[in-house]
Amino acid sequence: MSDEQTVVKHNVAIPARESFADNIAAILLRRNILDPNTLQKARAGAQADGKRLEEFLVDRKIVSDTDMTMVLAEYLAIPPMTLAHFIPDSQLLELIPQVVCNKLVVIPIAKIGKMLTVAVGDPFNISTLDEIQTMTGLQVVPVVVTEREVNEILQKFTEKAESGLEDMFKNMMESEDVEVGQEKQEEVSLDQMLQSAEGAPVIRIVNSIMVEAMRRLASDIHIEPMEKTLRMRYRIDGDLYEMPSPSKNLQSAIISRLKIMSGMDIAERRIPQDGRFNIKALGREVDVRVSLLPLIHGEKIVMRILDKSNLAPSLAALGLDKKAYESLIYAISQPHGIILVTGPTGSGKTTTLYSCLQDLNKPDVNIMTTEDPVEYQLAGITQVQIDEDVGLTFSLALRAIVRQDPDIVMVGEIRDQETAAIAVKAALTGQLVLSTLHTNDAAGAITRLRDMGIEAFMLASSLVMAQAQRLYKKLCPVCRRPRELPLEYLRLNHLDPKSFEGVQLFEPAGCPKCGKTGFKGRNSLMEILMVDDTIRQLILQDASATELAEKAIANGMMTLKMVGLEKVKEGISSLEEILSVTGSE
Repeated sequence: MSDEQTVVKHNVAIPARESFADNIAAILLRRNILDPNTLQKARAGAQADGKRLEEFLVDRKIVSDTDMTMVLAEYLAIPPMTLAHFIPDSQLLELIPQVVCNKLVVIPIAKIGKMLTVAVGDPFNISTLDEIQTMTGLQVVPVVVTEREVNEILQKFTEKAESGLEDMFKNMMESEDVEVGQEKQEEVSLDQMLQSAEGAPVIRIVNSIMVEAMRRLASDIHIEPMEKTLRMRYRIDGDLYEMPSPSKNLQSAIISRLKIMSGMDIAERRIPQDGRFNIKALGREVDVRVSLLPLIHGEKIVMRILDKSNLAPSLAALGLDKKAYESLIYAISQPHGIILVTGPTGSGKTTTLYSCLQDLNKPDVNIMTTEDPVEYQLAGITQVQIDEDVGLTFSLALRAIVRQDPDIVMVGEIRDQETAAIAVKAALTGQLVLSTLHTNDAAGAITRLRDMGIEAFMLASSLVMAQAQRLYKKLCPVCRRPRELPLEYLRLNHLDPKSFEGVQLFEPAGCPKCGKTGFKGRNSLMEILMVDDTIRQLILQDASATELAEKAIANGMMTLKMVGLEKVKEGISSLEEILSVTGSE
């Protein structure tokens, strides 16, 4: 690409990368922000530190972030703006969830018709504008601001939202609208429970809990009764974070309200119950799966938020390693056979399978699934909900599905010998079968099916690929900081320090962008065992999981730990995070 070539998108022209430093330098000199001598030293320093020129100048405070914003605005031909007296519009912020604003360093400024003006802290990230346009369905018009201003406003808005939720709980506690204490629970009539659950204050407080969880992109909400308090936590990026909690005297009313919303029996407080509802807020529609469990101090509710907009539209959108992506594409392109995805609960198995199905979903293909429960409803795919209470088990549903002329079958989980046998037979008779197993590694999936009674010759003939995966947290790219090689930690975890020679490791720090956690977002580690002729021979010889893994590694397979340590060396995650995820794998 020559210096004259540009990429034009959203009315933003991004010149070729090799001309960038020269253009920035020319503008800095023309505006008399720097003299030639200082600029020459800065360019040498930026090159030595491996940083972009504008990044080096701002980090070393040679140029103020405001001046640099003006320079970048001129360079990109995007209008500059200051947010010094700007007050965010809560309705506009509902168009773009705050967690997304933090992640992309943006804040919506104004909306006129189908045009949304967005202040952008990182104007070079053109994919930011694509993401916002896809999310909102509006035409995005960018203006350039400093990252500092965006972060300060978002931080204030977060604190205001948290204090707003806390104030609401406090006001509710002081009001007389709801007075249902846990100690009086047995004395409360059903009419009183319904009245308290359907009162405006309780509806408002439950709605606020749900909206705040969606705003923070939480995957789960835990409402847990303690002896004298009611604890509320959100699970974000795999970790639970304690939130401002309602008063104990609101416990019964909140639980009753959630029971009504999810279709549970409001009068039953002795046995576990399950339910489901959907809500629309912040421009999104999500399904909420509800589980209720009686405890000694009341009923605990856990709500799983299922947001279809978070589903990757294809395998390519999962952000996988090149080798993992190519292996999965090869596996799902096979006309028949079994693909097994393994890992513990919450390791992203369902997301991987749904991404595979969306790649395979074509008008000329009949795709059928059997799941417990159906987490996301996918257009063009026939999905069967397991209901063991009426006898609809995985094996019964799968037996019926194979008589429905399927091309591709997804089995939510292989739990027993009967389901495994039907899946293997379906693969041998021409269907591509995708399923999950709970095993620790890829080789363990093969021995698990053998333990279930599947004959070695049938397994060797049908299995295409076994994959194990884990989710790991990615370091926040803004605040991650370099660290020295932790020699003692490496020794305790049996890792050779020589393998990290010449590598810069990073650790989490914490900033407003990542909610002061040091991490932002998650991705998958994948251990992929492709079944070739040598692996088939070992299966026929009834080899152990260890023997299978050793042969696969010799053939080029990377274990979960190997893949994870590569992420550490690339600066994507921390050593402690990867080892906590992979353990002794």
